[in-house]
Amino acid sequence: MTKRNRIFAGILVAYALGVAFLMYRQLADIDPRYRESAEESLVETAQLLAALIEHASPDGVLRVEALEPVFRTVYARRFKADIYGVEKTRVELRATVVDRWGKVVFDSRAAELGADHSRWHDVYLALRGEYGARTTTDIDGDPRTSVMYVAVPIHDLSPAGGAAIVGAVSVGKPVQSFGQFIEAARKKTLLVGATSVVAVLLLVIILSIWLVRPFGVLADYVRYVRDERSFSLPRLGRRAVGAIGAAYDEMRDALAGRNYVADYVQTLTHEVKGPLSAIRGAAELLQEPMAEADRVRFIANIARETQRIQELVDRMLELTALESRKSLDKATPVVLGAMVAEVVTSAAPSAQARGLSLVVAGEPSATATVVGDAFLLQRALANLIDNALDFSPPGGEVSVEVVVRLRICDIVVRDAGPGIPDYAENKVFEKFYSLARPTTAKKSTGLGLSFVKEIAELHRGRVTLKNGPRGGAVATLSLPRAPTAAA
Repeated sequence: MTKRNRIFAGILVAYALGVAFLMYRQLADIDPRYRESAEESLVETAQLLAALIEHASPDGVLRVEALEPVFRTVYARRFKADIYGVEKTRVELRATVVDRWGKVVFDSRAAELGADHSRWHDVYLALRGEYGARTTTDIDGDPRTSVMYVAVPIHDLSPAGGAAIVGAVSVGKPVQSFGQFIEAARKKTLLVGATSVVAVLLLVIILSIWLVRPFGVLADYVRYVRDERSFSLPRLGRRAVGAIGAAYDEMRDALAGRNYVADYVQTLTHEVKGPLSAIRGAAELLQEPMAEADRVRFIANIARETQRIQELVDRMLELTALESRKSLDKATPVVLGAMVAEVVTSAAPSAQARGLSLVVAGEPSATATVVGDAFLLQRALANLIDNALDFSPPGGEVSVEVVVRLRICDIVVRDAGPGIPDYAENKVFEKFYSLARPTTAKKSTGLGLSFVKEIAELHRGRVTLKNGPRGGAVATLSLPRAPTAAA
């Protein structure tokens, strides 16, 4: 048996022993708890009968004639009561009434009428005004015939009696009558304990399977430490943290991978369904005779929807490749002023074709430098500018500005469009979410802003898109300044 298996076996044995001890204590405590509950009910019943007899005996002379027909009728009754899975069919309550000398003047079973009960513990104490209780067997030496008794005094309520004790009522209940509940509770307790042990056994097996990889990582690290010729605590610490971090990343990716793929497949299928339906509808119509102008229009529709699917697939591939990166491969200083000028120059013809003005606001500071991937940052800025151009009305202006703060550089893109609706403020960076363009009433792939968000997070920055104070939308790409620039 390997060391890991011995550890898990020890854990399981310790847990089983702990559960066994708890079950033993719990099972031993069940019987006293049920007896306490039964005794409490007997006390109330005895007090009730004593009060009835007291009111039936106003002159202090015990009158118990009315009890005999009541108990005879009660014992003759047959019923079915389902009490938490235990069926009860008859009344088993017993009652005896004794006078002030302990002589039985009433017995619900008519078995000990006239007997002397003055020495019974419960009756002896009740005749002295104290609380009395006892448990006695009907058959000597047979605990299964045990009966619990509770006795309370009967007082003379007449003015001349002065509340003197003139007798006692003793109420009994066979222990076997509630023993069924005790057995049922014990079975349920044992079932819970056995189920708990089985559940922990399954958990240990699952953990022993899923923890094979982390144990392998630790074993590799131990071998590395053993093979090291010189001991360097900082270097060993870095190696340990790196190994544990790699194992954690691998586990996180494995757990999130299935949901990630399922989400992508579902959303991509939803987005492609629309263009495919349009292509299929146009293709079916082209099989029918039609005017040449209509034919050209449907062919153009097919080409447009095909281009949309191609753009969607290309964007998905780019975004997936970007999300799979944990860090920048080659980070170099990037001067934001020069980068912004280059991107704006490239996008100027597209802006002019739409009748828009694209300008660089302000004079970029020479200290506006960040460390990152210049190509990715250019793509992020180009996406923000394209988004601003799409939502700007004809004759509008889109401005790009670089704002330098203490440790952050902001690239701010402003447009003069309609702004962001309230319902879309928290959704604009979600994959495949897009708003209709004001000029064409069409939506984009919904991946551009998600692409920008991934680039920002890869550079340890963030991107926001909010409504401007004077209308339009304001997109801000915030990036950490380069260490030399921030000093």
